[in-house]
Amino acid sequence: MRGVNRVMLIGNLGKDPDVQFLEGNIAVAKFPLATTETFKDRTGKLISQTEWHTVVLWRGLAELAQKYLHKGSLVYIEGRLRTRSWEDKEGNRKFATEVVGDNLIMLDKRTDGGGSPGMHNDSGIEGAGGADPIGEPPQDLSF
Repeated sequence: MRGVNRVMLIGNLGKDPDVQFLEGNIAVAKFPLATTETFKDRTGKLISQTEWHTVVLWRGLAELAQKYLHKGSLVYIEGRLRTRSWEDKEGNRKFATEVVGDNLIMLDKRTDGGGSPGMHNDSGIEGAGGADPIGEPPQDLSF
């Protein structure tokens, strides 16, 4: 039987994306994403729990993150978990589990007349995979 490694997150960026360009001008962006769940305990008191996730985006998605995302941006990220390991300077084995994003939807409201929030896939093509589920319907529909 085949396994499934799929992650879907909606959350806010903890800081601006850190974008680096690797050999061959390949962009890679990395940022922390906070997801918060709210529930009531037995006494009816609201409890909030925040989890922090490290998100990694490659190529076109990394460039979109650099251009449009900033600390506090609300995003939907879909991707897979990847765990890396390395040795630090003292020879200790370290591990990091990250979300490698395949799809990105910017959920923030449009603040300027520039770009609009929308769906992006790992090829960096806006609108790939379906219609924008957020925002106003297009005004130029021809029927």
